[in-house]
Parts: sequence; structure tokens; C-alpha cells
Amino acid sequence: MSRIGKKPIELAQGINVEVKEDVVRVKGPKGELAYTFPEGVKITVADGKILVERGFETKEGRALHGLARSLVANMVTGVSQGYTRTLEIKGIGYRAQVRGTTLSFTLGYSHPVEFQLPQGVAATVDEKQTTVTLSGIDKQLLGQVAANIRKLRSPDAYKGKGIRYAGEKIKLKAGKTGKK
Repeated sequence: MSRIGKKPIELAQGINVEVKEDVVRVKGPKGELAYTFPEGVKITVADGKILVERGFETKEGRALHGLARSLVANMVTGVSQGYTRTLEIKGIGYRAQVRGTTLSFTLGYSHPVEFQLPQGVAATVDEKQTTVTLSGIDKQLLGQVAANIRKLRSPDAYKGKGIRYAGEKIKLKAGKTGKK
């Protein structure tokens, strides 16, 4: 039995939820998101709460029940508060710049790397040009963009140079001579 799926989702003031057929739309002060929920899941809105129920008792039905509830809860949080993801750039000469909707990285390659931000994701870079903060209302899109940026230059196993998530611990290898 899905314990996550059984929890009701509390709605804050200023958030409107509309359910039509198999699509749920959530509008809030930061924007609007839509989600097409799977067959066998029923979403209802009552008394300032969203309830997610399942129609059948199979393993797949139980999994989809919890998934649908989590995705709708993320939508509600996104349109009310938004999400942020912070990336750190480590390495001598490694830096980032924002030019409109494009991030320009200098990552030790012979050329600068340009990364086009999708619609719905905004980026800011600090004064030292070593911390990139991504923000948006769609948690899934934001996480994918952060992963794609990290993939441009993953942290090195020997020196730790590259792009990493804020607070991420990198286990460094000793190298040929070994650390003493």
C-alpha cells in the first residue's frame, strides 16, 4: 500500500487546481504547470486539499499512485515557492558567464562551451564566476538542466576539477605516487 499516495496535498492561498479528464493544471503566483496522470489514478480537489486515489490494486497501480501524488505535490510547491539548484565550478581558470538565456563556460577546453537554457529555467552567476544558481518552477526540468551542465565537465577523480553540485563530496584517488 502506498503511504506517500495516501497523504493529502495542502493548497496554499493563491493556488488554483483544475482537473479535466486525465490532466491536472496547477496555477500559482510563479506560473502554471500541467501533468497528464496515468490511467487508473483519480485526482480530486476538496476543502483546500488534493487527494490522489488509485483505481486498481496491482504492483504497477500502487507505484503509479505514489508517483502521481509526488509529481502533483512538486507542481504545487513549484508554482508557489519555486526550486533552485546550485552548481560549483572548481579549477584554475574555470568560470561561467550569463548572456541572456545562454551560459558561457570556460572549462579548460580550447574553446568556450555555450549552453542554451530552456524556457522556464533562469540562471545567475556570482561575482567570482564560480557558482551558478539555476531557478525555475518545474523540478524535473531543473534537475535535468543541472545534470546536463554538470556533464559538460564532470569532476575529475584525481584533482576534483570540474562542475559539481553544491555540497557534493568528491572522493579523490591517490594517483601514481600515492598521497603521504
